[in-house]
Amino acid sequence: MDRHVSIRARVISAVVLLTGLALLLSGVLVYLQAQASLQARVTADLTRVADEIALLAGEFDPATGEPFSGPEGLLYAAMQREVHLPSEGSFAVVDGRVRWAAPSTVRFRPEKLPQLVEAVLPQTAEPVVTFGDIVTDQGDVRYVVVPVIFTENGATGAMVHAVDMTTERAALRPIFTTYALVATGSLVLVAMLIALIVGRLLRPMRSMRETVERITETDISQRVPIEGTDDLSALAVTVNGMLDRLETAVTGQRELLDDVGHELRTPLTIVRGHLEIMDATDPEDVASSRALVIDELDRMRRLVDDLLTLAKSEQRDFVMPRPTDVARLTDETLAKATTLGTRHWVLEDLADIEAALDAQRISQAWLQLAANAVRYSAEGSRIGMGSSIDGDELRLWVRDEGVGIAAEEQSRVLERAERGRSGTGTGLGLAIVSSIARAHGGRVLVDSAEGVGTRVTIVVPVVEKEHA
Repeated sequence: MDRHVSIRARVISAVVLLTGLALLLSGVLVYLQAQASLQARVTADLTRVADEIALLAGEFDPATGEPFSGPEGLLYAAMQREVHLPSEGSFAVVDGRVRWAAPSTVRFRPEKLPQLVEAVLPQTAEPVVTFGDIVTDQGDVRYVVVPVIFTENGATGAMVHAVDMTTERAALRPIFTTYALVATGSLVLVAMLIALIVGRLLRPMRSMRETVERITETDISQRVPIEGTDDLSALAVTVNGMLDRLETAVTGQRELLDDVGHELRTPLTIVRGHLEIMDATDPEDVASSRALVIDELDRMRRLVDDLLTLAKSEQRDFVMPRPTDVARLTDETLAKATTLGTRHWVLEDLADIEAALDAQRISQAWLQLAANAVRYSAEGSRIGMGSSIDGDELRLWVRDEGVGIAAEEQSRVLERAERGRSGTGTGLGLAIVSSIARAHGGRVLVDSAEGVGTRVTIVVPVVEKEHA
């Protein structure tokens, strides 16, 4: 079974691991640098010893006041002058034997290291200064052999100066122990800080997860809190947008099911009732029932078409705005409307502009308003249509001199399955008009008075572009 590892845990682990590797690498580099510096310092000290003996050879013997006559006097004087650090020691070799050693106060005794003595004795007869490293029972030792040769009498000797490298390196141990403790403490501190920071940064994701978990089929109103302006906040905005679309889709589905159940029940009941009581042997009754059934089926077809239009209105591609000549659209829609009924059709105004509209959908909504005006007005009465610009809004309207709409109904006629005036129709016409207007970012305005008439206006935002 796979173990669930949170993003927070993975981020913290990655940061702590990278920080730990960085601290380890830094420690190793510092350690190597310290070792190189130590090696260079010891080599410089050994070189200094060789240089001092060379200078001393050109001076006078303190015991006689004369130039040195042999290696014994020179090496003895050199041993007396040498100041030893705790990790340093030296001895003199004359004619292949250890002749003098450092005072007993000197802690490091290289002459008592058989491996070192055995290694340097052959080198004391060489005419050049020799540097070397050796591992002894006491530890690592770095040394220099400074030969002393008197050509007058052939006497030879050498000064051996050695440094206990194990002791020198041990002096670095407390430094790196402290570094290790500080690095460990820093790593713990980084882990705590990154846990706090990542927790705050990932809070929107946690809120998103909790919000999505709370969403159910009956409650999709939950939204993710938006804090800040970073990428996670942008993700929260995107998730909220997705939830908005989901809620709209689910709500539309419910409304569609409610509308279908509500609107289709009546015609189906009528059809069933007439078929049940129809006298199949009576041609006149059969013809009457047939006409009624066909009429109800036509009404159901119109209802289904309207419901499908409303369902599509919630989709992003419900409208496809294109540059549209509003004046031409107004003339064409008025020409189509005149076929809806014998009325006195009037063009009240004309907006001579080009706007981004879905001409087919706008024409559909406009003709729906015209059809409503015909339905609720007397034959031969005046119906006006027009378009105009009001600020940054385009207004398209239909005005009739019909029965009007009661004041208490005006706020509800744009809702689904609401019928005003005579109560005929599917009750979805104005809802479709409203959905088309909303899809364009606009709205529908109703201005009506009973017995006087009604003006319904589609208002959509538009950037005006005057014709030349």
